[in-house]
Amino acid sequence: MTQFEAEAKVLIISVAAKMAGMHPQTLRQYDRLGLVQAQRTPGGGRRYSARDVALLREIQRLSQEEGVNLAGIKRIIDLENWVTELQQRVADLEQALEHAHQLLEQTRSAGFPRGREIVPLSQSAVVVWRQR
Repeated sequence: MTQFEAEAKVLIISVAAKMAGMHPQTLRQYDRLGLVQAQRTPGGGRRYSARDVALLREIQRLSQEEGVNLAGIKRIIDLENWVTELQQRVADLEQALEHAHQLLEQTRSAGFPRGREIVPLSQSAVVVWRQR
């Protein structure tokens, strides 16, 4: 299953509830509490994705097997989402840093005369240069 397929909100509430092993009213409650975000159709119906169903199963597991209350589950989900966002941000920054290193290497290999090289700084600084 592709990421697009996993995130496509195509399942109606009764199908999502059956796949998650819970009652549709439970899904409505979880939606109201913000534990899972259903997409709304123009008529107001809820649509869920395969990823939502997996999240619903995890919510059920945490509640029934681990004894975590819904407020705790919400906090866990929020923290997991935050970690995922931070991991993506780190990956983006690492990619940008690698690109900057490549540009720096290209600049150095272009044959700039000595004294006019780009020098990486370990700390940010403001340098005012005035021609004499």
